Amino acid sequence: MNITANGINIEVEDQGPHDDPAVLLIMGLGMQLIAWPPYFVQPLLDAGYRVIRFDNRDVGLSQYFDELGPPNLPWALARLPLGLPVKPPYTVHDMALDALGVLDALGVRKAHVVGVSMGGMIAQRVALAAPQRVLSLTSIMSSSGAAGLPQAAPEVLGALVTPAPADPAQALEHFVKLYRLIGSPAFPADLEQMRERIVLGLQRAFHPVGTSRQLLAVLCDSGRAEELRTIRTPTLVLHGKQDPLVPYACGEDTRRRIRGAQLVGIEGMGHDLPPGAAALLLEALLPHLKSH
Repeated sequence: MNITANGINIEVEDQGPHDDPAVLLIMGLGMQLIAWPPYFVQPLLDAGYRVIRFDNRDVGLSQYFDELGPPNLPWALARLPLGLPVKPPYTVHDMALDALGVLDALGVRKAHVVGVSMGGMIAQRVALAAPQRVLSLTSIMSSSGAAGLPQAAPEVLGALVTPAPADPAQALEHFVKLYRLIGSPAFPADLEQMRERIVLGLQRAFHPVGTSRQLLAVLCDSGRAEELRTIRTPTLVLHGKQDPLVPYACGEDTRRRIRGAQLVGIEGMGHDLPPGAAALLLEALLPHLKSH
């Protein structure tokens, strides 16, 4: 369903009894709500949670911001390391306000907030902006955004910042290449199933310029690292030890910056959610949710 949240249109999937504790799932860069796999969502429902997913702004079936124009990523990437100012079209804080707006629109006063990759950064911003609304925070394969942290391998970063081709067949191959680069070594993806999921996403919505604007928002969110020290929300950090896009050290850094945070590293996991890795994530996540 499409709702108005934070003054914009947001596509939402709301599952489970409304009197169950809510879990808000926030997806990563350019990814739609359908990227949360059923084998991750269903165990949460079975455990007695109301599961809320949504498309972040500028992707999926949520509102696009094409009036802001395409970002100049090479220009931004050249300026940011030099400390030169770059103004993003919107901020990660804005995206956190979208997430809070979803809770408002659904009448949810408090929720467990779980984010993956960029979604983990948004989840951190939610906990900073409205700690009274967050029962617990879980940051998966994400980062504090601190300067000096290890970066993705050049070929991985290159694939990430390269816009997907407009042609659907070429876009499919683009995403297959990217997902294979960032996948989990110990949990190899079934190539045919991967292609089917990518095609499903492309058929639902395809808006690569929105992904570029999201990426610029992430690159410009440099002040979050120091702010994380103020978070008092019970926090779980989950991270693949073989993540080639957001290295494991980024999860370690996030854990150090949030007082009392717990870190669970997953051996053999990269930057995706294959069934085997998802099962290990849930082994840590479900007790965390239950205890808070």
